[in-house]
Amino acid sequence: MAILPILVAPDPRLKQKAVPVAAVDERIARLMDDMLETMYDANGIGLAAPQIGVPERVIVVDVRERDQPANPIQMANPEIIMASEELAVCEEGCLSVPEQYAEVTRPRSVRVRYLDKQNEIREIEADGMLGVCIQHEIDHLNGTLFVDRLSLLKRNMIMRKLQKQQRLKASA
Repeated sequence: MAILPILVAPDPRLKQKAVPVAAVDERIARLMDDMLETMYDANGIGLAAPQIGVPERVIVVDVRERDQPANPIQMANPEIIMASEELAVCEEGCLSVPEQYAEVTRPRSVRVRYLDKQNEIREIEADGMLGVCIQHEIDHLNGTLFVDRLSLLKRNMIMRKLQKQQRLKASA
């Protein structure tokens, strides 16, 4: 397994729509493992393949509490097949938008169909943090960042802060 570099906004690759995988083969299974290792190393709870520069529809999530054992979910070609009409607001952050957080409104629960690591079709119903995380990562597959779901004013404020952080890191 390998820890891979995570792209940071405004990298244009984060805005591209990812392509479906034909099947979860050895290459995709290895990608899933590398993504999990990268996510854990960055103290994240979710990661989409486009965030590491791979434009394929693969995500990994693990929303367990820090003192609990790992409980990863690895998904290829995830698609939301049902979303509740009831909405919920949750503070979100993103490994590709480091140290920036904002409240985002999303469906309270979703049902998602995907291919698991063994190339089996699965469905999962998710709400709470798991539901938010899966929706957030699927957004990445569609070229959408959580800041794209904010008002223009809030989005511009976050992106200016992010650019300032990057300038400070580059000059250090």
